[in-house]
Amino acid sequence: MVTEPGWFTPRWYVLRTRSRHEKVVRDQLAQREVEVFLPLAERWSRWKDRRQRIAVPLFPGYCFARFLLTERYRLLNLVGVATLVGFAGKPEPVPDPEIEAIQRLAASTLQYDPHPFLTEGMDVEVVRGPLAGVRGKLLRKDRTTRLVLAVTLIRQAAVLEIHPADIVPVR
Repeated sequence: MVTEPGWFTPRWYVLRTRSRHEKVVRDQLAQREVEVFLPLAERWSRWKDRRQRIAVPLFPGYCFARFLLTERYRLLNLVGVATLVGFAGKPEPVPDPEIEAIQRLAASTLQYDPHPFLTEGMDVEVVRGPLAGVRGKLLRKDRTTRLVLAVTLIRQAAVLEIHPADIVPVR
């Protein structure tokens, strides 16, 4: 008999939250004694009268929880939970090494920031600098990212190197 992972052993799953409800969901999960992980990144926030460092979710709109799949309905009814992330309507567990890597990063003293998930060949948009608003294709992703700007009508293109933090995926 083959069973799906998560039915008899707790696995890490991703809960999609309502906007700005990540910490509320984290606190509710902790109250229900569910193992929860919400990686936070510190950033400066500015108000009219002061600047202050605040902790914001590293992955806005998401919270990680480790539980048996049979408990999912109890967790989906929490305030601020939108859905359980998966494919074709089925919750998909996150591989343990991926969670462990983010947990180690969060526990370290290293500086880290959110970064868009970029893959070669995807359409991207420049968000900073003199090319802000320009769209192109991501050609190569490593220390120096190459962005292709094309004129499709004449089948010609130009390539430039750009910092990965200056581009975001086009939705």
